[in-house]
Amino acid sequence: MTWWQWSLVLVGAALALTAVHDLVQRKHAILRVFPVLGHLRFILEAVGPELRQYIITSNAAEKPFSRDQRRWIYASAKHEDNHFGFGTSNDLEATPGYLVIRQSAFPLDRRDADQPDVDQRDAGPTGTVDEALIPVAKVLGGPRGRTRAFRMPSVVNISSMSYGALSSAAVVSLNRGAALAGCLHGTGEGGVSPYHREGGELVWQIGTAYFGCRDEAGRFSLPRFLDVVAANPQIRAIEIKVSQGAKPGLGGLLPAAKITPEVARMRGIALGVDCVSPAGHTAFRDEDSMLDFVELLGSSSGLPIGIKSAVGDESFFLRLADLMVSRERGVDWITIDGGEGGTGAGPLTFVDHVSLPFKIGFSHVYRIFAERGLTDDVVFVGSGRLGLPHSALLAFALGCDAINVGREAMLAIGCIQAQRCHTGGCPTGVTSNHPWRMRGLDPKSKSVRLATYVVQLRRELLDLSRACGVAHPSLVTLDHIEILDDRLGSRTGRDVFGYEPGWGRPTAG
Repeated sequence: MTWWQWSLVLVGAALALTAVHDLVQRKHAILRVFPVLGHLRFILEAVGPELRQYIITSNAAEKPFSRDQRRWIYASAKHEDNHFGFGTSNDLEATPGYLVIRQSAFPLDRRDADQPDVDQRDAGPTGTVDEALIPVAKVLGGPRGRTRAFRMPSVVNISSMSYGALSSAAVVSLNRGAALAGCLHGTGEGGVSPYHREGGELVWQIGTAYFGCRDEAGRFSLPRFLDVVAANPQIRAIEIKVSQGAKPGLGGLLPAAKITPEVARMRGIALGVDCVSPAGHTAFRDEDSMLDFVELLGSSSGLPIGIKSAVGDESFFLRLADLMVSRERGVDWITIDGGEGGTGAGPLTFVDHVSLPFKIGFSHVYRIFAERGLTDDVVFVGSGRLGLPHSALLAFALGCDAINVGREAMLAIGCIQAQRCHTGGCPTGVTSNHPWRMRGLDPKSKSVRLATYVVQLRRELLDLSRACGVAHPSLVTLDHIEILDDRLGSRTGRDVFGYEPGWGRPTAG
């Protein structure tokens, strides 16, 4: 054999060994699904900062999460260095609405934090060491006297995403990760699957199709609801989905391409056709009957009952708050989903133009409840691209008691923002039920990454809070926030959102 023939043999052998290694390793989903070829992604990612001197795309150009934002999430999830050098690449003076956090001249040191608010613990051999567990300041279900009321153990929790919309491996990763991080995991409207039973505590979401608690006609069934609650003690709370940021006003949608025989069997739906949930509920028809439904679920199960809604017609929240003033009936918490949020499939116009962005929508709803003196009766949860420290801190300043992370949690377990979620063609197996693509996602390692990301986000929330001179994110107010305009001017967060003194800060535990 000539020298070039030997070279070809050696190159072929190296590629074969690389392929075998990629197929058996469990660290990178991309390499398990696309052996050898997948290395190109990591090479381009590694040399990206240098190449961007010669190409147009900037660090902040990509949406919905920029390259820098994804890099922070990936590095945090892998417990790698998530710092950035050479200063900010954002144009602070030409970006209307740019958020600046006003640090205190007398920040708190880490050892100055009050222990009732901050519980440091070691999560054991999971890689999530020195966990900063931040409990929610309010008791969920306490004002309503629910027999199973509790204080949420984490201010950062996993948003509701259904099995079917996510792969079984992704759901297992999220649930195990939630257990490691000590946070709650939302089931999504698809019901409680076997993959939600991996140790993590659950918020069971009930949508308009009532999956898991429906009768043969597709209507809500109280006996079946109670059977599921009794069979799953890890369910800590119930969330009634009124609407969501991905497709507000349309109900749920699971495309036919993602419906496997197991998903069809669990939901009681047909194969080969889109699973479209009704736009509205049949168990109630207005705010008054919705509160009757809430009290039925709360009194029969003892669990805290909340609602999740995007913000469109504010008369819904006005009537709801007016009905709660007597304190005879009420929801225990409200999750506000921003119009910029949503992992699900939806029509372009609904995705882009229906429902208010989180900052505007949440502030409107909070004002309604604050003007009626009801903010201490309700736990407020925010969702909609809040899984980055500065966005999360603004949510707390606006009055949130906790936040949910959805797409950021997906990124933490391997999502690369390919935006193929609705097709079943996700290259990393996060939103694909295809066996080959799904094998790339190893729940053992990805669950640790999810937990590490949640822990790091909570740590940075604590660091930002202490920089503002307070010990807990719920103590941050809009006085700590400055909003810049593009004319070298700025306004405080309180001025921008029109909050009264005392709003946005809990006064009752």
